[in-house]
Amino acid sequence: MIELILLYFLSISIGKQAKKKGLPPLKWKLILLAAWITFEFVGISLGVAFFGMDNLPALMALGIASAFGGYLLVRYILENKPDINSFDDIDQIGNN
Repeated sequence: MIELILLYFLSISIGKQAKKKGLPPLKWKLILLAAWITFEFVGISLGVAFFGMDNLPALMALGIASAFGGYLLVRYILENKPDINSFDDIDQIGNN
């Protein structure tokens, strides 16, 4: 339940950042959702492979931590995209 609340607020954050970059927010929210689910699945799978099924709360914590890593990856990719008005300075060359 806590991860759904966290995912909701993080998707709002990603949407605002995508809008600031001039990119479609819904696309980036869906990318975040896909990365979240993929990273969570991979984290839980690796946890089961290394530690077994004996400690379920630790596996859940590892899954949420891995899912947050998916958010960080999407945020990193989005931060490296240029802003909407990053090319405005080039139009001002030679103008007083």
